[in-house]
Amino acid sequence: MAEVILKAEGLVKHYPIKSGVIQRTTGHVRAVEGVSFELYEGETLGVVGESGCGKSTLGRLLMRLEEPTAGKVTFNGVDMYSQTGHDMRRLRRDIQIVFQDPYTSLNPRKTVGDIIGEPFDIHPEVCPKSERNKRVRELLDLVGLSPEHINRYPHQFSGGQRQRIGVARGIALNPKVLICDEPVSALDVSVQAQVVNLLERLQRELGLAYIFIAHDLSVVRHISDRIAVMYLGHIVEIGDDEQIYERATHPYTQALLSAVPVPDPQVEATREQIVLTGDVPSPANPPSGCPFHTRCWKATEKCSAEVPQLVAHPDGGAGHLSACHYAATLG
Repeated sequence: MAEVILKAEGLVKHYPIKSGVIQRTTGHVRAVEGVSFELYEGETLGVVGESGCGKSTLGRLLMRLEEPTAGKVTFNGVDMYSQTGHDMRRLRRDIQIVFQDPYTSLNPRKTVGDIIGEPFDIHPEVCPKSERNKRVRELLDLVGLSPEHINRYPHQFSGGQRQRIGVARGIALNPKVLICDEPVSALDVSVQAQVVNLLERLQRELGLAYIFIAHDLSVVRHISDRIAVMYLGHIVEIGDDEQIYERATHPYTQALLSAVPVPDPQVEATREQIVLTGDVPSPANPPSGCPFHTRCWKATEKCSAEVPQLVAHPDGGAGHLSACHYAATLG
Protein backbone atom coordinates (compact mmCIF):
# COMPACT_ATOMS: atom_id res chain seq x y z
CA MET A 1 0.00 0.00 0.00
CA ALA A 2 1.26 3.50 -0.85
CA GLU A 3 1.97 5.83 2.05
CA VAL A 4 0.02 9.05 2.68
CA ILE A 5 2.24 11.92 1.57
CA LEU A 6 -0.14 14.88 1.97
CA LYS A 7 -3.11 15.17 4.31
CA ALA A 8 -5.62 17.99 4.74
CA GLU A 9 -7.73 18.08 7.89
CA GLY A 10 -10.69 20.44 8.29
CA LEU A 11 -9.27 23.16 6.03
CA VAL A 12 -11.24 26.41 6.24
CA LYS A 13 -10.57 29.69 4.44
CA HIS A 14 -12.75 32.78 4.96
CA TYR A 15 -11.99 36.12 3.32
CA PRO A 16 -13.28 39.21 5.18
CA ILE A 17 -15.72 41.54 3.43
CA LYS A 18 -14.91 45.14 4.38
CA SER A 19 -17.03 48.23 3.80
CA GLY A 20 -17.34 51.83 4.89
CA VAL A 21 -14.74 54.52 5.45
CA ILE A 22 -13.01 52.64 8.25
CA GLN A 23 -13.17 49.34 6.32
CA ARG A 24 -15.07 47.48 8.98
CA THR A 25 -15.56 43.74 8.47
CA THR A 26 -19.22 43.16 7.64
CA GLY A 27 -19.09 39.51 6.60
CA HIS A 28 -16.94 36.75 5.13
CA VAL A 29 -16.59 34.93 1.82
CA ARG A 30 -16.48 31.26 2.80
CA ALA A 31 -14.20 29.96 0.07
CA VAL A 32 -13.25 26.63 1.66
CA GLU A 33 -15.32 24.95 4.38
CA GLY A 34 -13.89 22.02 6.32
CA VAL A 35 -12.10 20.16 3.50
CA SER A 36 -10.34 16.91 4.46
CA PHE A 37 -8.62 14.32 2.24
CA GLU A 38 -5.45 12.26 1.84
CA LEU A 39 -3.04 12.11 -1.09
CA TYR A 40 -0.95 8.97 -1.53
CA GLU A 41 2.55 8.67 -2.99
CA GLY A 42 2.53 8.50 -6.79
CA GLU A 43 -1.23 8.99 -7.22
CA THR A 44 -3.27 11.72 -8.90
CA LEU A 45 -6.19 13.22 -7.01
CA GLY A 46 -8.48 15.17 -9.32
CA VAL A 47 -10.47 18.06 -7.85
CA VAL A 48 -13.50 19.13 -9.92
CA GLY A 49 -16.35 21.58 -9.57
CA GLU A 50 -17.89 24.74 -10.98
CA SER A 51 -16.04 28.04 -11.09
CA GLY A 52 -16.00 29.67 -7.67
CA CYS A 53 -16.35 26.43 -5.70
CA GLY A 54 -12.98 26.90 -3.96
CA LYS A 55 -10.72 24.62 -6.03
CA SER A 56 -7.93 27.13 -6.64
CA THR A 57 -8.12 28.47 -3.08
CA LEU A 58 -7.65 24.90 -1.88
CA GLY A 59 -4.56 24.57 -4.08
CA ARG A 60 -3.06 27.77 -2.65
CA LEU A 61 -3.76 26.57 0.89
CA LEU A 62 -1.95 23.30 0.19
CA MET A 63 1.06 25.30 -1.04
CA ARG A 64 0.75 27.70 1.91
CA LEU A 65 0.44 30.62 -0.47
CA GLU A 66 -2.59 31.39 1.70
CA GLU A 67 -2.90 30.99 5.46
CA PRO A 68 -5.98 29.01 6.54
CA THR A 69 -8.70 30.30 8.83
CA ALA A 70 -8.73 26.86 10.47
CA GLY A 71 -7.49 23.32 9.88
CA LYS A 72 -4.08 21.95 9.01
CA VAL A 73 -2.06 20.32 6.25
CA THR A 74 0.59 17.70 6.99
CA PHE A 75 3.30 16.67 4.54
CA ASN A 76 5.00 13.38 5.40
CA GLY A 77 3.69 13.82 8.93
CA VAL A 78 5.00 17.40 9.31
CA ASP A 79 2.48 20.18 10.04
CA MET A 80 3.10 22.72 7.27
CA TYR A 81 1.55 25.65 9.10
CA SER A 82 3.81 25.24 12.12
CA GLN A 83 6.97 25.59 10.00
CA THR A 84 8.85 28.90 9.76
CA GLY A 85 11.92 30.30 8.02
CA HIS A 86 14.41 27.75 6.77
CA ASP A 87 12.20 24.78 7.67
CA MET A 88 9.31 26.09 5.57
CA ARG A 89 11.62 26.93 2.69
CA ARG A 90 13.01 23.41 2.79
CA LEU A 91 9.48 21.99 2.80
CA ARG A 92 8.53 24.04 -0.27
CA ARG A 93 11.10 22.13 -2.31
CA ASP A 94 8.87 19.07 -2.05
CA ILE A 95 5.56 20.78 -2.97
CA GLN A 96 5.43 22.84 -6.17
CA ILE A 97 2.64 24.28 -8.32
CA VAL A 98 1.81 24.78 -12.01
CA PHE A 99 -0.48 27.78 -12.46
CA GLN A 100 -3.57 28.02 -14.63
CA ASP A 101 -2.67 30.79 -17.06
CA PRO A 102 0.51 30.16 -19.06
CA TYR A 103 0.41 33.76 -20.28
CA THR A 104 0.51 35.61 -16.94
CA SER A 105 2.41 33.09 -14.79
CA LEU A 106 5.69 33.65 -16.66
CA ASN A 107 7.67 36.90 -16.29
CA PRO A 108 7.79 38.46 -19.79
CA ARG A 109 11.05 40.26 -18.94
CA LYS A 110 12.96 37.07 -18.21
CA THR A 111 14.32 34.44 -20.55
CA VAL A 112 13.14 30.85 -20.33
CA GLY A 113 16.50 29.94 -18.81
CA ASP A 114 16.06 32.51 -16.03
CA ILE A 115 12.44 31.45 -15.38
CA ILE A 116 13.21 27.75 -15.05
CA GLY A 117 16.45 28.43 -13.17
CA GLU A 118 14.89 30.84 -10.67
CA PRO A 119 14.05 28.09 -8.12
CA PHE A 120 17.80 27.39 -7.92
CA ASP A 121 18.36 30.98 -6.72
CA ILE A 122 16.12 30.26 -3.73
CA HIS A 123 17.45 26.72 -3.22
CA PRO A 124 21.11 26.89 -4.35
CA GLU A 125 21.85 23.59 -2.59
CA VAL A 126 19.82 21.78 -5.27
CA CYS A 127 21.93 22.93 -8.20
CA PRO A 128 25.21 24.93 -8.06
CA LYS A 129 25.62 27.89 -10.40
CA SER A 130 28.18 26.09 -12.52
CA GLU A 131 25.62 23.39 -13.34
CA ARG A 132 22.57 25.62 -13.77
CA ASN A 133 22.53 26.01 -17.55
CA LYS A 134 23.06 22.29 -18.01
CA ARG A 135 20.19 21.47 -15.65
CA VAL A 136 17.83 23.98 -17.32
CA ARG A 137 18.58 22.45 -20.72
CA GLU A 138 17.84 18.99 -19.30
CA LEU A 139 14.50 20.24 -17.97
CA LEU A 140 13.59 21.79 -21.33
CA ASP A 141 14.33 18.49 -23.04
CA LEU A 142 12.36 16.59 -20.38
CA VAL A 143 9.18 18.58 -21.11
CA GLY A 144 9.55 18.31 -24.88
CA LEU A 145 11.12 21.67 -25.73
CA SER A 146 14.39 22.35 -27.51
CA PRO A 147 17.28 23.14 -25.15
CA GLU A 148 18.38 25.68 -27.76
CA HIS A 149 15.41 27.85 -26.73
CA ILE A 150 16.98 28.65 -23.37
CA ASN A 151 17.55 32.33 -24.26
CA ARG A 152 14.11 32.98 -25.74
CA TYR A 153 11.36 34.99 -24.01
CA PRO A 154 7.84 33.76 -23.14
CA HIS A 155 6.16 35.77 -25.92
CA GLN A 156 8.09 33.71 -28.48
CA PHE A 157 6.24 30.52 -27.45
CA SER A 158 2.71 29.22 -27.98
CA GLY A 159 0.31 28.64 -25.09
CA GLY A 160 1.06 24.94 -24.91
CA GLN A 161 4.80 25.57 -24.98
CA ARG A 162 4.48 28.16 -22.20
CA GLN A 163 2.64 25.66 -20.06
CA ARG A 164 5.48 23.18 -20.65
CA ILE A 165 7.84 25.88 -19.38
CA GLY A 166 5.64 26.20 -16.28
CA VAL A 167 5.82 22.44 -15.77
CA ALA A 168 9.62 22.51 -16.16
CA ARG A 169 9.82 25.20 -13.49
CA GLY A 170 7.50 23.16 -11.26
CA ILE A 171 9.68 20.02 -11.40
CA ALA A 172 13.04 21.83 -11.24
CA LEU A 173 13.53 21.11 -7.52
CA ASN A 174 12.56 17.43 -7.81
CA PRO A 175 9.35 17.80 -5.76
CA LYS A 176 7.29 14.92 -4.44
CA VAL A 177 3.92 16.66 -4.94
CA LEU A 178 2.91 18.88 -7.87
CA ILE A 179 -0.28 20.92 -7.61
CA CYS A 180 -1.71 21.52 -11.09
CA ASP A 181 -4.19 24.40 -10.92
CA GLU A 182 -6.29 23.99 -14.09
CA PRO A 183 -3.12 23.61 -16.19
CA VAL A 184 -4.95 22.90 -19.47
CA SER A 185 -8.10 25.05 -19.23
CA ALA A 186 -6.58 27.91 -21.27
CA LEU A 187 -5.35 25.61 -24.07
CA ASP A 188 -6.86 24.15 -27.24
CA VAL A 189 -8.21 20.61 -26.95
CA SER A 190 -5.39 19.01 -28.96
CA VAL A 191 -2.79 20.87 -26.90
CA GLN A 192 -4.58 19.84 -23.70
CA ALA A 193 -4.02 16.20 -24.60
CA GLN A 194 -0.31 16.83 -25.19
CA VAL A 195 0.13 18.50 -21.79
CA VAL A 196 -1.86 15.78 -19.99
CA ASN A 197 0.26 13.09 -21.68
CA LEU A 198 3.38 14.99 -20.61
CA LEU A 199 2.20 15.09 -17.00
CA GLU A 200 1.46 11.35 -17.04
CA ARG A 201 4.92 10.59 -18.45
CA LEU A 202 6.64 12.77 -15.85
CA GLN A 203 4.67 11.07 -13.09
CA ARG A 204 5.89 7.66 -14.23
CA GLU A 205 9.49 8.79 -14.64
CA LEU A 206 9.81 10.96 -11.51
CA GLY A 207 7.34 9.30 -9.12
CA LEU A 208 5.30 12.47 -8.62
CA ALA A 209 1.97 12.76 -6.83
CA TYR A 210 -0.50 15.25 -8.34
CA ILE A 211 -3.36 17.37 -7.10
CA PHE A 212 -5.02 17.99 -10.48
CA ILE A 213 -7.55 20.84 -10.29
CA ALA A 214 -9.94 21.19 -13.25
CA HIS A 215 -13.54 21.70 -14.29
CA ASP A 216 -13.41 19.42 -17.35
CA LEU A 217 -14.65 16.00 -16.20
CA SER A 218 -13.27 14.16 -19.24
CA VAL A 219 -9.74 15.49 -18.64
CA VAL A 220 -9.92 14.63 -14.94
CA ARG A 221 -11.08 11.09 -15.69
CA HIS A 222 -8.20 10.54 -18.09
CA ILE A 223 -5.46 11.46 -15.62
CA SER A 224 -6.86 10.84 -12.11
CA ASP A 225 -6.72 7.81 -9.83
CA ARG A 226 -9.29 9.33 -7.46
CA ILE A 227 -11.65 12.29 -7.86
CA ALA A 228 -12.94 14.76 -5.29
CA VAL A 229 -16.03 16.77 -6.27
CA MET A 230 -16.33 20.25 -4.73
CA TYR A 231 -19.39 22.44 -4.33
CA LEU A 232 -19.49 25.80 -2.54
CA GLY A 233 -16.29 25.16 -0.61
CA HIS A 234 -17.17 21.58 0.44
CA ILE A 235 -16.03 18.20 -0.88
CA VAL A 236 -19.37 16.50 -1.52
CA GLU A 237 -18.10 13.20 -2.96
CA ILE A 238 -14.78 11.42 -3.34
CA GLY A 239 -13.89 8.07 -4.87
CA ASP A 240 -11.95 6.33 -7.60
CA ASP A 241 -12.62 6.58 -11.34
CA GLU A 242 -15.28 3.87 -11.48
CA GLN A 243 -17.03 4.94 -8.27
CA ILE A 244 -17.45 8.54 -9.42
CA TYR A 245 -18.18 8.02 -13.12
CA GLU A 246 -20.19 4.80 -12.95
CA ARG A 247 -21.75 4.82 -9.45
CA ALA A 248 -22.00 8.47 -8.40
CA THR A 249 -24.16 8.86 -5.28
CA HIS A 250 -24.32 12.61 -4.69
CA PRO A 251 -26.96 14.54 -6.67
CA TYR A 252 -24.47 17.26 -7.65
CA THR A 253 -22.01 14.72 -9.06
CA GLN A 254 -24.83 13.05 -10.99
CA ALA A 255 -25.89 16.43 -12.43
CA LEU A 256 -22.32 17.22 -13.52
CA LEU A 257 -21.95 13.85 -15.23
CA SER A 258 -25.29 14.16 -17.01
CA ALA A 259 -24.10 17.42 -18.60
CA VAL A 260 -21.06 15.78 -20.23
CA PRO A 261 -21.88 15.08 -23.91
CA VAL A 262 -21.57 11.53 -25.23
CA PRO A 263 -19.99 11.13 -28.71
CA ASP A 264 -22.58 8.50 -29.73
CA PRO A 265 -25.70 10.40 -31.01
CA GLN A 266 -28.02 7.44 -30.35
CA VAL A 267 -26.90 7.14 -26.74
CA GLU A 268 -27.03 10.92 -26.30
CA ALA A 269 -30.62 11.03 -27.60
CA THR A 270 -31.84 8.49 -25.03
CA ARG A 271 -29.80 9.74 -22.10
CA GLU A 272 -31.58 11.60 -19.31
CA GLN A 273 -30.03 14.96 -18.50
CA ILE A 274 -30.41 16.48 -15.04
CA VAL A 275 -31.16 20.20 -15.31
CA LEU A 276 -30.44 22.09 -12.10
CA THR A 277 -32.69 25.01 -11.20
CA GLY A 278 -31.53 28.26 -9.67
CA ASP A 279 -28.04 29.69 -9.36
CA VAL A 280 -25.08 28.70 -7.23
CA PRO A 281 -25.53 30.47 -3.86
CA SER A 282 -23.04 33.16 -2.92
CA PRO A 283 -20.16 31.95 -0.73
CA ALA A 284 -20.66 35.19 1.20
CA ASN A 285 -24.16 34.01 2.15
CA PRO A 286 -24.25 30.22 1.90
CA PRO A 287 -27.47 28.31 2.68
CA SER A 288 -27.96 26.50 5.95
CA GLY A 289 -27.65 22.71 6.12
CA CYS A 290 -26.50 20.96 2.97
CA PRO A 291 -24.85 23.53 0.65
CA PHE A 292 -26.55 21.92 -2.37
CA HIS A 293 -30.12 21.68 -1.02
CA THR A 294 -31.32 24.90 -2.74
CA ARG A 295 -30.79 23.24 -6.16
CA CYS A 296 -31.33 19.57 -5.29
CA TRP A 297 -34.40 17.71 -6.57
CA LYS A 298 -34.27 15.29 -3.63
CA ALA A 299 -33.99 17.88 -0.84
CA THR A 300 -36.19 17.65 2.28
CA GLU A 301 -36.47 19.72 5.45
CA LYS A 302 -33.63 17.70 6.94
CA CYS A 303 -31.33 18.91 4.15
CA SER A 304 -31.92 22.56 5.02
CA ALA A 305 -31.40 21.97 8.75
CA GLU A 306 -28.46 19.54 8.99
CA VAL A 307 -25.07 19.58 7.29
CA PRO A 308 -24.40 16.07 5.89
CA GLN A 309 -21.03 14.55 6.77
CA LEU A 310 -18.64 13.09 4.21
CA VAL A 311 -18.99 9.40 5.07
CA ALA A 312 -18.60 6.02 3.40
CA HIS A 313 -21.44 5.06 1.08
CA PRO A 314 -22.94 1.65 1.96
CA ASP A 315 -22.88 0.30 -1.60
CA GLY A 316 -20.07 2.40 -3.02
CA GLY A 317 -17.07 0.27 -2.17
CA ALA A 318 -13.92 1.05 -0.21
CA GLY A 319 -12.93 4.71 -0.17
CA HIS A 320 -16.18 5.99 -1.70
CA LEU A 321 -17.36 8.89 0.47
CA SER A 322 -20.45 11.02 -0.06
CA ALA A 323 -21.92 14.01 1.80
CA CYS A 324 -25.64 13.44 1.26
CA HIS A 325 -28.35 12.47 3.74
CA TYR A 326 -30.00 10.31 1.07
CA ALA A 327 -26.98 9.02 -0.85
CA ALA A 328 -27.95 5.40 -0.22
CA THR A 329 -31.30 5.90 -2.00
CA LEU A 330 -29.96 7.59 -5.11
CA GLY A 331 -30.39 5.82 -8.43
